[in-house]
Amino acid sequence: MKIRNKKIITCLLIMTFSLGLIYGGSKSRRGTAGAQELLIPSGARGTAMSGAFVSGISGIEAIDWNPAGLGSIKGNGEAVLSMNQWLADITINHGAIGFKMGRNIFGLSLRAMDFGDIPITTAELTDGTGEYYSPSYFTLGTNFARKMTDRIYFGVGIKLVNESLMNVSASGFAFDAGVQYRSVEDGFSLGASLRNLGMNMLFNGTDFEEFHQPDGTIPGAPSEPRRIVIQGFELPTTFELGASYGPLNIGPLEGTFSASFLNNNFSFDEIRVGSEFSFLNMVYFRGGFAIGLDPEPYGPDGIKNTDDDDDNSYDYNSEEFIWGPSFGFGLDLAKLINAGITVDYSYRTAEYFDGVNWISIKILF
Repeated sequence: MKIRNKKIITCLLIMTFSLGLIYGGSKSRRGTAGAQELLIPSGARGTAMSGAFVSGISGIEAIDWNPAGLGSIKGNGEAVLSMNQWLADITINHGAIGFKMGRNIFGLSLRAMDFGDIPITTAELTDGTGEYYSPSYFTLGTNFARKMTDRIYFGVGIKLVNESLMNVSASGFAFDAGVQYRSVEDGFSLGASLRNLGMNMLFNGTDFEEFHQPDGTIPGAPSEPRRIVIQGFELPTTFELGASYGPLNIGPLEGTFSASFLNNNFSFDEIRVGSEFSFLNMVYFRGGFAIGLDPEPYGPDGIKNTDDDDDNSYDYNSEEFIWGPSFGFGLDLAKLINAGITVDYSYRTAEYFDGVNWISIKILF
C-alpha cells in the first residue's frame, strides 16, 4: 500500500510541475474577464505563502484557496474574520464560518469591498459636482466538504457575485471545487483546485437608458427611449495544482514547504512557492513568492518579442506582473490564554504601489 501511494504521489508531482510548461493564457484575453475581485485572496495565512499552499491549507481559511481543506476543520467548527488593505486604499472585509454535521462540514462566507466615497466629476466640473457615489461589490458563498478517506479530502462551493455601480448592477454565480491527498507516512500532500467557474455576467440598469429625439422629426417632437447595448463578461476561472512536504523538524522549528502552478486563461499563469515554520506549535513564520509566466513570449512569426522586456517569458515584480515576495507571522493563543484563538498577519510587496496587508483572527469552537 505504501509503495502504491508513493507511485501515485510521484505521478501527480510530475503532472503538477509539467503543467508549469504549458501556457494557458493569452495576451489578447488579458484583462477581458470581469469580476476581478474574485482573484483577490483572503486570509493572512495563505497570502503570506503567496497562495502556494493549495495542497495543504486546512480549516475555514481554505474556503478561498481549496474548498477541500474545509474537510479538516478542527473541533466542532471554526470562524475567521479578515481585513485586507488593498491597492488604491480599497478595504476588503471577509468573514467565514464552518461547522461539522456528522461527517460533513458546511461553510458560509461573505466578502465585501469598501471603495470609500468617490466624487462625481464632469467635463465641466473636473473637481467634482459635490455629489459622491460608492460602488458595492460583495460575494456570498456556501461550501460543503468531507473527509472521504483517512487521506483524501473533497470540497465544493458556490458563490453569489454581485457588483453595483450607481444605477447599474450585475449578478452571477461562480462554482469552486477541490481535492487534497495527504500521505500519513511521509508528510507529502497534493492538491488541486478549480475556482470561479460560471456563466457570463451582464450589467443592467437604468443608467443604460437614454432619450433621444428621432432623426428627421420636427423640433419639439417627443423623445423616444434608447438603450445602450453592452456585452457580457466571463468570470476569471483558474485551475491550480500543488504539492507540499512537512512538517519537517529543523532544530527547534517545524517547517512545511509547498509549491503550486496556477493556470489563468485571462492573465499570467503563475508558479508559486511558499514555506511555513512553527515554533512550539504556537508561533508561526511564513514567506513566499510567485512568478508570472508570459503565455506568449513569442510573436506570430515565431521570433521572441523584444518590446519592453517581453523577450523574457517570466515576470516578477515588474510593470506587467506587479507582485513581489510576501511574508507574515501568526500566533496561536491557545497555550497562553486557554482559548482557541489565532491571530495572523501577512504583507505582500507590489511594484509602483504601496504593499498590501492582511490581518486575520480565527476562532475555534
